[in-house]
Amino acid sequence: MSRPRLLPEGPALLEVRHAVRRWVAAHGADTGVAVALSGGADSLALTAAAVAEAGPVHALVVDHRLQEGSGAVAEQAAARALDLGCASARVLAVSVDRDGGLEAAARRARYAALGDTRAGRPVLLGHTLDDQAETVLLGLARGSGPRSLAGMRDFDAPWGRPLLTVRRGVTARACEELELDPYRDPHNLSPEFTRVRLRSEALPLLEQILGGGVAQALARTADQLREDGEVLDAIAVRVLADAESEGGLDVAGLVDIHPAVRRRALRLWLLGNGARDLTDRQLRAADDLIGRWRGQGGVAVGGGSPGARLVLSRRHGRLALGQTAIGPDR
Repeated sequence: MSRPRLLPEGPALLEVRHAVRRWVAAHGADTGVAVALSGGADSLALTAAAVAEAGPVHALVVDHRLQEGSGAVAEQAAARALDLGCASARVLAVSVDRDGGLEAAARRARYAALGDTRAGRPVLLGHTLDDQAETVLLGLARGSGPRSLAGMRDFDAPWGRPLLTVRRGVTARACEELELDPYRDPHNLSPEFTRVRLRSEALPLLEQILGGGVAQALARTADQLREDGEVLDAIAVRVLADAESEGGLDVAGLVDIHPAVRRRALRLWLLGNGARDLTDRQLRAADDLIGRWRGQGGVAVGGGSPGARLVLSRRHGRLALGQTAIGPDR
């Protein structure tokens, strides 16, 4: 283990350190933390601040092996982590299957590797306020609903995001204060990725049209929606507890509940019983089995065993999940 560097007292690095300090005070780091380090400005600044504020820091560097020389980039990032004072630094080479698009596949591989090697510690991620704004815009464009517009939480165990109040430009200046030259991933400049175009084209245009402050406003919107969502989720938990009956749901206990709360209760129950990747259309169709009952058939939802699908059906005033075999002609 290297000795921690004596960090400069520049304003940008101090802002990053204060953000990490607030996160540790709110969520704790008794056994230290892991940091997902890419070698870019956000994760480098986060790593330096975490060493100063969060106790033993273990750097996890994911090598997606999507570009020539990626292994050398990962090893350099690990060496920098040790120079900054991390207790350990480990390179995790992963395979990206590309199912569902390169960006999504790389994300799945990265999170799986981080989750497998975190050794029970929270994993700090370098997402900034700008990333939060981009997430809200993506959710808005896709019509994903308030849960998506609520953006990223600062702690969604085991993933910690201390920098959601820090602008991307601040982490870049923090690296300058540290006299570090961050790695610039070519994928972060490629217009083939929607998030890159949001970052380089859409958000700057919105800032110009609306006179600035757009990223902060989008982040505030996420905070407000998340707070509202937490209240609705708490109500939905109580509603669900009253409606559950013998492995199913009693329709009579749900029919007079407001649809916004009812759909949240249905979502919780479906996910808790094996459903996956629920869409808004599926949830609304499931809710129609309660609020717009006309004797319709069941609603297929994601999940189930190989060769079968999960179907939510209403019979004798109860909702129940069952599996229906998928035949060769279907």
